[in-house]
Amino acid sequence: MNQPIVINARYELGRRIGRGGMAEVFVARDKLLDRPVAVKILFAEYAKDPLFVERFRREAMSAAGLNHPNIVAVYDWGQVDTTYYIAMEYVQGRTLAEILAKHERLSVLQACDIAVDVAGALSSAHGAGVVHRDIKPANVIVSPTGHVKVADFGIARAIGAAVEQGLTQTGAVMGTATYFSPEQAQGGQPDPRSDLYSLGVIMYEMLAGEPPFSGENAIAIAYKQVHDMPVALRTRNPEVSPEFNAIVMKCLAKDPSAAMRRRWH
Repeated sequence: MNQPIVINARYELGRRIGRGGMAEVFVARDKLLDRPVAVKILFAEYAKDPLFVERFRREAMSAAGLNHPNIVAVYDWGQVDTTYYIAMEYVQGRTLAEILAKHERLSVLQACDIAVDVAGALSSAHGAGVVHRDIKPANVIVSPTGHVKVADFGIARAIGAAVEQGLTQTGAVMGTATYFSPEQAQGGQPDPRSDLYSLGVIMYEMLAGEPPFSGENAIAIAYKQVHDMPVALRTRNPEVSPEFNAIVMKCLAKDPSAAMRRRWH
């Protein structure tokens, strides 16, 4: 029988629960505190880049300072030989991406509940000076009881550096481009207003059944984020009230100085 893999003599890895463009995530047991955790392990190609690793370390430490009921807590960061990892709170449930893949769209009440929780997480993080930079359904976890947690705060900054260096996989970049703000699509520096735009994209997708913009590749999607106006949400889903439609469409304003996107800046 194979012996379980133990990271740093502390985290006993179990089954893999996720795989992204830069890392794999495993459910694990923290042997020191005897509790379940999630452990994210960087792929080897990222571990070879010292600049990426240093940024990853700084951002993990920054995220570890966040404390909010709607934010996945970061417990630990470390290195064992050439393996770099982050130990996080283990949240049972499904990502919003998984939920949307099984449902054409959510009810207005469901979408509102999720949006309010994500907004609360963002407001807390922004107050602490942390911008997420990569708000998307794959980073929103919904528990069986409906409680929402936002994952990967701060880590997206390190991913952004990898994108600039051409390190990330095309699929990962394309998936993120769907939720890019116009300023991110143009290579600008994201700030809290960028996160609010991405939340607007998620709200739109939850209620329309698809995001406002799609395309054959990341460049095509990014172009639309900058230049095209989205179809009104109520046109896609007449059940949406005029008031909620207005909120979502204001979040999707191209200009980050627009009133709704300026609110948390």
